[in-house]
Amino acid sequence: MENNSQKPKTSGALLAALIIMTGLAGVSSYLYFDQKKVSENQEVTISERVEELSTTRVKLDSISTALDAKIAEVQKLGGDVTELTKMKAQLEDDKAALKRGNRVSIAKYEAKIKQYEAFLVEKDTLIANLQRENVTLATNVKTLDEENSTLKVKGQQFRDSITTVVADVQTKNEDLANKVTRASALKAQNVKVFAVNAKGKVKEDDSYKAKRLDKIKLVYTLLDNPLTKEEPKDVFVRVLDPSGAVVSDMANGSGTFTVDGNETIYTTKQTVNYTANGQNVELLYSRGIPYKPGKYTVELYSEGFRIGSGEFAVR
Repeated sequence: MENNSQKPKTSGALLAALIIMTGLAGVSSYLYFDQKKVSENQEVTISERVEELSTTRVKLDSISTALDAKIAEVQKLGGDVTELTKMKAQLEDDKAALKRGNRVSIAKYEAKIKQYEAFLVEKDTLIANLQRENVTLATNVKTLDEENSTLKVKGQQFRDSITTVVADVQTKNEDLANKVTRASALKAQNVKVFAVNAKGKVKEDDSYKAKRLDKIKLVYTLLDNPLTKEEPKDVFVRVLDPSGAVVSDMANGSGTFTVDGNETIYTTKQTVNYTANGQNVELLYSRGIPYKPGKYTVELYSEGFRIGSGEFAVR
């Protein structure tokens, strides 16, 4: 009877243990699957986080590239890049913070990105205005260059005109001065040449014998000229032989003077104290060697002008 009562007790204990083990297995299975689900959710969250951070970095890099382009364009157009460079520095700080931060607010960076994008749009308007201003400035510069070129041409034409006028005035002044000088020059009239023999006797004839011609006596009258200054005047005498050569002898006072810018030989010269009263002038010239036969011409010069002439013959 005792064995039969012990057997039911043992069977109940085993059944209870089995039930407990089954419950524990169920709980353990539940906990395992629940933990697995949590791990899978965490992996999804991390993956999404990494993707969000990567997307944010790409957007910031894109904005950085756009800012560099805007800075270069504004500098090219001659605009002020101070605000752009400040924004570039701030962007670089945000990129660095995003790189080293573990608990970064993506929403905060999305707001920053919107601000940067709005800033870029604003600067696009600024660049467009600068481009229009540069086009206008280039047009104005071109217009000014054309006007300046025109002014230069007109200025050169004016200078050329003035130069021509000045040259004409100078020429006219020189012509007038020459006319005045020529008008004020001495005038010799009644130029006559007489032969003087060795005894000092003067002979007036159409021609003179060479053997009796020791000296020549030149007589002429200086006409009254109110334009001529009364003062001592040098009168140069040129005696031309039948061949046209100048009779000269340096030992007897011959030399050179200037006529029309050319150096010319003279036979002899004298200084006349001009008194503007129609005075008569005489000059004796001794050659020292015989005259050869032929017709001789006598020319008188003063102050660069030919003032009279005469002639004589030798037979």
